[in-house]
Amino acid sequence: MQWFGLKNQNQQSTYFHSFIPRFISIQLLTMSSSPINTPSPPPYDRVKAVKEFDETKLGVKGLTDSGIKTIPSFFIHPPETLSDLTPRSDFPQPEIPTIDLSAVHHSRSAVVEQIRSAASTFGFFRVINHGVAPDLLQSVIGAIKAFHEQPAEEKEKVYRREMETGVSYISNVDLFNSKAASWRDTLRIKMGPVPADEKEIPEVCRKEVKEWDKEVKRVGDILLGLLSEGLGLGEERLIDMGLSQGRGMVGHYYPFCPQPDLTVGLNSHTDPGALTVLLQDHIGGLQVRTQHGWINVKPLDGALVINIGDFLQIISNEVYKSVDHRVLANPSNEPRVSIAVFFNPGNREKLFGPLPELTSAEKPALYKDFKLNEFLTRFFNKELDGKSFTNFFKK
Repeated sequence: MQWFGLKNQNQQSTYFHSFIPRFISIQLLTMSSSPINTPSPPPYDRVKAVKEFDETKLGVKGLTDSGIKTIPSFFIHPPETLSDLTPRSDFPQPEIPTIDLSAVHHSRSAVVEQIRSAASTFGFFRVINHGVAPDLLQSVIGAIKAFHEQPAEEKEKVYRREMETGVSYISNVDLFNSKAASWRDTLRIKMGPVPADEKEIPEVCRKEVKEWDKEVKRVGDILLGLLSEGLGLGEERLIDMGLSQGRGMVGHYYPFCPQPDLTVGLNSHTDPGALTVLLQDHIGGLQVRTQHGWINVKPLDGALVINIGDFLQIISNEVYKSVDHRVLANPSNEPRVSIAVFFNPGNREKLFGPLPELTSAEKPALYKDFKLNEFLTRFFNKELDGKSFTNFFKK
């Protein structure tokens, strides 16, 4: 067995005996009183542990591959997070709406109303018959999975928290800001307005990523047109704002977690952008907060999951709603893979706010104007945790 992808036995032994114990020692403390002559263990240094983990560049998959049975302490979430990981069972659980995009051709107004209703209540919906070939859906999931399952030395080439080249592989975008880390790794690729250099995209997934971006932009523009009409605006209003130009793609990998009841795959948050298009595999684990509590977003073969982001909530003056969602830690021996594409304006220096067409004396603007750079900087410098983000921009 190769520990963390290290090649020879000496490397593996040295690494395992020095690094892993530092992570798990805090959890091996006895609950009973220590003998008087037994020295107290050193206090747990979370900052140091997180830094050591990040510097390995091995990600959560590296921890799983090492065979650990106890997750490091900085992955353990507080009781208030862990207490409601299982949806309530005292009522029939609703499902997010599923909308057939092929119906646009013969009943556009009905589809517009379905999307408006879903976007203003659940904030989430699924679309089927979107025109993306089933083979591409499978191949792009497979390509992202293949990236994460490469030898560690291949992934290390793009392990970085900065996005100078438009491509980075990390574990937890908010690793150093969060109260507790989440059990996942992520490949990030900038697709616009200035896309990542094609040569920087890992070869193992390069072709599929390019094809996927082309198809996702097509579907996203269709959805932006329908959402625009749902606001009583022209079909082109949101597209003309450049909301599909600033695209970013993330390929999440959720390996098996030995203690899924102590952590999460992705903490509760809302997305900062205008719109998110998500392709998830068959494993499941995505949950959305509703008035009935958390509900599961069950995988549906061939469907894309769409959710409203904070930006669209703001410019629609809260006609549309961004809602909290999260991913559970994966208890399955099979990894979960999902690919999200975030739609943002291409011009980050332009002022944005509630659209004038949607405000009046009776419906005043609920948010102040802002630049997208300020908006996104604030998001990425905080913990992924709930809806406090939009509250900052409230009037």
